[in-house]
Amino acid sequence: MLIIDDRQNNGLTSNIGSDWRMVADSVMGGVSSGSLKTNIIDGKPCLQLRGFVSLENNGGFVQAALDTDRTTAANASAYRGLLLEVHGNDEAYNLHLRTADLQLPWQSYRSTFHAPSEWRTLKLPFDSFTAYRTDQSLDLSRLRRIGIVAIGRAFTADLCIARLAYYSPADHPATGK
Repeated sequence: MLIIDDRQNNGLTSNIGSDWRMVADSVMGGVSSGSLKTNIIDGKPCLQLRGFVSLENNGGFVQAALDTDRTTAANASAYRGLLLEVHGNDEAYNLHLRTADLQLPWQSYRSTFHAPSEWRTLKLPFDSFTAYRTDQSLDLSRLRRIGIVAIGRAFTADLCIARLAYYSPADHPATGK
């Protein structure tokens, strides 16, 4: 397993050295709004994405985005998928991946997960990600960005992430270790 972020660093800086950023559909004229901050929920340090997703003006998302490397693409091809430790508001969220092969901002590879109102560890295998508005196959050796996204319908987002990691076939299924 390779830890991307386990919230041991202060502020919005991940374990890999890049900073989390809050992105909303306002970059495209939408009116969704949100915030990204550190918090402690049920005793766990976490990154909290909160906001309201609106479909007005062709909008519909708020996102916590993390570049996987400051200068080059990360190589995740040795791993089976992504592990997330989340606490939410019983809503569905997406995890989006972007690679160096994608040129347009709306292109990504997407997988949906449910965030219960208690801490839960989830595994999203890379083969569960589907291409969105691209014909390119997911090339894990060219990973550029990971986005945790509230998207596609009007709702209130409230999602906490305590851990994000690449997991491999050798990692224990229950604990991820």
